[in-house]
Amino acid sequence: MTDASATAPRRPGEQALAALGLGAPAPDPADASPHSFPGGGRWRTEIPSCEGPEALAVVLKEASRLDVPIHRISQGSGVWMLTDAEITEMVEATAERDIELCLFTGPRGTWDIGGSTRTDSGGAGLRARGHDAVAGCVEDAVRATELGVKCLLVADEGVLWTLHRARVAGLLPADTTLKVSALVGPVNPASYAVYERLGADSINVPSDLTPAHLTEIRRVSATPMDLYIEAPDDLGGYVRMYEVAELIRRGAPLYLKFGLAKAPGIYPYGHHLRELTLATAKERVRRGRLVLDLLARHGADGDMAPVGSRLPGDLSRFDISS
Repeated sequence: MTDASATAPRRPGEQALAALGLGAPAPDPADASPHSFPGGGRWRTEIPSCEGPEALAVVLKEASRLDVPIHRISQGSGVWMLTDAEITEMVEATAERDIELCLFTGPRGTWDIGGSTRTDSGGAGLRARGHDAVAGCVEDAVRATELGVKCLLVADEGVLWTLHRARVAGLLPADTTLKVSALVGPVNPASYAVYERLGADSINVPSDLTPAHLTEIRRVSATPMDLYIEAPDDLGGYVRMYEVAELIRRGAPLYLKFGLAKAPGIYPYGHHLRELTLATAKERVRRGRLVLDLLARHGADGDMAPVGSRLPGDLSRFDISS
């Protein structure tokens, strides 16, 4: 636990606005999250949409050049879109930097043969359709963890619960972490708590949640939260850089995800999208540098979790025997 009210970073434009008689009220200490990551720190970083070894190499090179610390790198196309050799190369490259690698599991509704996801209502969205789709996700999870992947990205409640049970049963390594996709992320504290109890170790929330929403969630759950600071267009295209210090204050423990608006989609990735994928991978790291610089200017860059830390701490789970 951290006393979040102990530090008071400068808010954007604070001094100039106060001089003009337009100062904002002081932040309410009761709004601050009392939680932190195990081992210390209230925020970590993530570079998403890193779709293979070549994109990963670009990210790592740019992160070194711009001095951007990275805790996690995630991929969105899925385990099934990578060869064993590609996965192994990514595992080894991230392990050398002590970075967690997270790969997406299996079939999902938007790529399935069902038409409901293409209707105006969106149908069942990303969820796994039928037993065979769940089986594909489990196959991906087993294959990826056997190759050394320690974090799995899921977009279905049933898949999440199944992989958590598999982890408890020893079918997956006990230190495997399960991350919930932004495309199915919860929007209220009750659903956030359900995802935690189903086995989530890290939960993407939609990027349009307000700071007050984050405070509501933190009153019921300490599960690490993932939030796009800049969201892809299919997630709203929001750019929330000036809010980052407040998002950390309210939402910690928080993964700062450096996405990219105004960029074409690249899922599922293939070499026909190579140039776009490499260019956007490089720019996501630059966006991360911009966010870190902004935090530093406002005196809010402290409390970063140590690079190499990845576990979520003790969380609440449903009883798997019931």
